[in-house]
Amino acid sequence: MGSHRRLAPSGFDRGAAALCVLSAAAALGAVPAQAVPGADTRAEVDRLYEEAEKATQAFDKADERAGRLRREVRDAQDHIARQQQRVNDLREQLGSLAGAQYRSGGLDPTVALLFSADPDDYLDKASTLDRIGARQARRLGELQSALRDLAQERAEAAGKLAELEKSREAVAAHKRTVERKLARARRLINALPAADRAAYDRASRDGRAALPGPGGVPAPDGRAAAALAAARSALGRPYVWGANGPSGFDCSGLMQWAYAHAGVHLPRTSQEQRFAGRRVPLSQARPGDLVVYRSDASHVAMYAGNGQVIHAPYPGAPVRYDPVGMMPVSSVTRP
Repeated sequence: MGSHRRLAPSGFDRGAAALCVLSAAAALGAVPAQAVPGADTRAEVDRLYEEAEKATQAFDKADERAGRLRREVRDAQDHIARQQQRVNDLREQLGSLAGAQYRSGGLDPTVALLFSADPDDYLDKASTLDRIGARQARRLGELQSALRDLAQERAEAAGKLAELEKSREAVAAHKRTVERKLARARRLINALPAADRAAYDRASRDGRAALPGPGGVPAPDGRAAAALAAARSALGRPYVWGANGPSGFDCSGLMQWAYAHAGVHLPRTSQEQRFAGRRVPLSQARPGDLVVYRSDASHVAMYAGNGQVIHAPYPGAPVRYDPVGMMPVSSVTRP
């Protein structure tokens, strides 16, 4: 979601022409804020969208972590179940060996030999019992080791469950923050007169319909070409915070989804995507490069050539082209 400008309910010139000028200035930065009526509220909506995007990236990170922890907990529980079965098997084996020893009688071996009707047979049995004793000792050691491993794995699983619960709480907190800020921004927009609000929504939906296309600028390699083609196929799909396709996207979700079509796994958040490759100067950007915005790297787009990017801008605006300089660029990464 970009640093796109919004309209204010107070002090706003209610002409639709002024609104269209404002929408264009928002994306292209052509008109100073102080030259447009309602700049204060427009700046407030802009701030809310920017803060919502930061919270969205935090949500994405927490949600990704929760998903990883869920998989780890599931794997740990499966392993614990297998380890418990091994403990049960060892206990059964020990029980069988102990029963065999008990059934052999409790006489002193020397006395048993004296009263044996067949000393040779007795000695054979005694040898077998010795082997049973050694096997029992070995099984007992295995059982003790298995029990220690089982206890440790259960403790680790409990720790992961606690981490998972914290991650779930973080996801819920970030979600509330995003929804609160987006709701506030929408209330400000809804406070506009009907005609102005319709013009505003139309500008958001149509976006850069009149923006010249990036042309046939080739991507530098097959991976970048595949990612760029995927991003272009998403043009017109809605911005959905916390989503990574295919029906909707937030900014980093679109980048992750597009590069997945090129066989490249990108991290989930724009902050992490900033480091998912080689840094290049903006002047050397090529189609397929990731353009990261703002000092906190809270927005990301894909360079498409001819000074334009493809990105998921903000709620209400679809995936679209925008000028690469639509907001301050912090870095360019070539995955």
